[in-house]
Amino acid sequence: MVQHVFTENERDTVYHVIDARRDMRHFSGGEVEQNVLLRILQAAHAAPSVGLMQPWRFVRITSGDMRAKLIQLVEQEKDKTANMMDARKAEFMRLKVEGMRECAELIAVVLAPDDGTIFGRRTMPEEMALCSTSCAIQNMWLAARAENLGMGWVSFFNPQDVANLLQCPDAAKPIALLCLGPVHDFYEKPMLEQEGWREREDLSKVLAENMYPES
Repeated sequence: MVQHVFTENERDTVYHVIDARRDMRHFSGGEVEQNVLLRILQAAHAAPSVGLMQPWRFVRITSGDMRAKLIQLVEQEKDKTANMMDARKAEFMRLKVEGMRECAELIAVVLAPDDGTIFGRRTMPEEMALCSTSCAIQNMWLAARAENLGMGWVSFFNPQDVANLLQCPDAAKPIALLCLGPVHDFYEKPMLEQEGWREREDLSKVLAENMYPES
């Protein structure tokens, strides 16, 4: 039976998990128990999707050789990104942008080929598939945090290269490599904020009524 009314403590726990979620890059090895991993993936699969299209596909990377090849692709893209950073290149290269070597689980998230769903996405078909899959990833992130596990989203890769490596069908598009596993500590603040890369905007700067917020 679905519980439709939550207590104040349950409500506060949800907000606490949201506030404590971090994009983690530092992992402590170890493992994720299979029943815990299943709960996290079930949370992802319970995400909302436009037209109930469920465009997400999850590929669990269990091969050490496959992980190594994915790391190589990420390193290549990191170098290309650094070369576009100009004055911040050295600063960028000092950042740890992924934890693919140390994380217990590595999961690729792929947008499935378009299934022709029109409901709710006639004018924005690819955008709504991406938004739906992002909701699934956010569910995973919050579930992982509630399980006291870290998760990090790696986007430093060429989608076609990863699609070829994972033998994805035509028109499928990898959008994330998710690092998941135990961590020694969670960051006090989001890592990029903690490292001085960028500050979080105040809510008042991104919120307005009836028209786009003033810059």
